[in-house]
Amino acid sequence: MAKKRQEEPPKGSPAWMTTFSDLMNLLLCFFVLLYSMSSVDSEKFQMVIASLQSNMSILPAGGQSIGDGELISSGVRQLEFLDTYYNERANSQSDEETDDTNNSVTEAYREQELSESERMAEEIQESVEAAGIQNLVEVDFNAEYVQLSLSGAILFDSGKSEILDDAYPLVNKIAAILEQYDSNIIEIEGHTDNVPISSAKYESNDVLSMYRALSVADYVREMTDLNPAYVKSSGRGDYVPVADNSTAEGRSRNRRVEIKIYNSYNSDLN
Repeated sequence: MAKKRQEEPPKGSPAWMTTFSDLMNLLLCFFVLLYSMSSVDSEKFQMVIASLQSNMSILPAGGQSIGDGELISSGVRQLEFLDTYYNERANSQSDEETDDTNNSVTEAYREQELSESERMAEEIQESVEAAGIQNLVEVDFNAEYVQLSLSGAILFDSGKSEILDDAYPLVNKIAAILEQYDSNIIEIEGHTDNVPISSAKYESNDVLSMYRALSVADYVREMTDLNPAYVKSSGRGDYVPVADNSTAEGRSRNRRVEIKIYNSYNSDLN
């Protein structure tokens, strides 16, 4: 019996190799995909950041990363700090806005104080001129008060605190002006030069200046209907000179009484 002739195998690669090749291709694509996900094209990344910044204001102008540190090309490690970054930015902006607001409010309040003092100073200057004592009284002002300055030589004898008889008409006119401001704190300050004084009644310039201020304050309280609680007196001695104590003219200017009429913003007794 003749042997059966074996069939020749088909030409080309076996069928299983086709399947194997497809599997290898898929695995290769898978690993390439994994690799591509683990790194970021820096140029494309910068374009994304620029787009976010210009459209959503996520990062400040010129920013290249979220805060300080490595970029996302090293992974997504910075994303966990995103919340902290936004909170810090929000708090920082809030503090800056609060400071700006406080500064604006303070400046506006200061302008209102100065405006009222200026208005009061104009009124008082007109009253001083109407009373004919403009050559005896200096009027000045700041954001807190209007100040009237009187020479001590006009009001007192040297080394004494009793008001001179010839000075009463002047003090009466001053008291009439002060009476117009019955809701404002009025502070009367006595000042001396730096020449030492020592007597049985006044042991120092401090004491003499206090008595002089008190004499004027008591007389103003007596001659007006002002609330006595709003009329204060204090002695400043020779600690606040307005001129050079080394000259006779300077010492004469330093021997003075200052009357400060505080505006409504600074007339709180508390």
